[in-house]
Amino acid sequence: MIIEIFQDLVCPWCRIGKKNLMDALEDFTAEPVELHYRAYQLDPSTPVEGADFATLMRTKFRADESKLQAMLQQVTQAGQASGLHFDFAQITKMPNTLKAHQLIAIAPEEVKQQLVDDLFKAYFEDGKDIGHIDYLLETASLHGMDPHQTRIQLAAKQGLEQVEDDLAFASQAGVTGVPFFVINRKYALTGAQPAATFLQALEQISAEGTDEA
Repeated sequence: MIIEIFQDLVCPWCRIGKKNLMDALEDFTAEPVELHYRAYQLDPSTPVEGADFATLMRTKFRADESKLQAMLQQVTQAGQASGLHFDFAQITKMPNTLKAHQLIAIAPEEVKQQLVDDLFKAYFEDGKDIGHIDYLLETASLHGMDPHQTRIQLAAKQGLEQVEDDLAFASQAGVTGVPFFVINRKYALTGAQPAATFLQALEQISAEGTDEA
């Protein structure tokens, strides 16, 4: 089974959805699963240097400070239910995630999952600027990637074509929100579904595949 995860690294529901999927996979034994991380940008117009988080959020959701804090609290509580910590007080910047997606694209397969988790954690728990090249290189080095070589690869736009292909596929498929999960290029699930919902869907899809065979 192949599961493609369309996500943006500044999307809290993507982090929650991925965690719930991984929890479901711990109980899914019907067949081996191959994960592929696909790029999506909630706001590709975000400046390369990033934008002020609070200002952007208030504008995007037409929310005053009280409404914004209520929204963030809802996310925080949903995260806690999935075993994740969110500290929005640490976040001052909304980064442009294109370079981060590019880094994931060129990362060795065996480190992609942990790299994604670490970037999510860095942003949502520590407020790190995951759009800044220096932080991305620092994170890459923690996963065995040579920072000098990685800088050269990113500057040479390696991985960018894959990112652009992901964005184009999402657009053509009518994806307007993430997380978005494509299973065997045939089935789709959207949103941060509970682990039990993921497990039920995966088992049903696997059974249908067995019946067709």
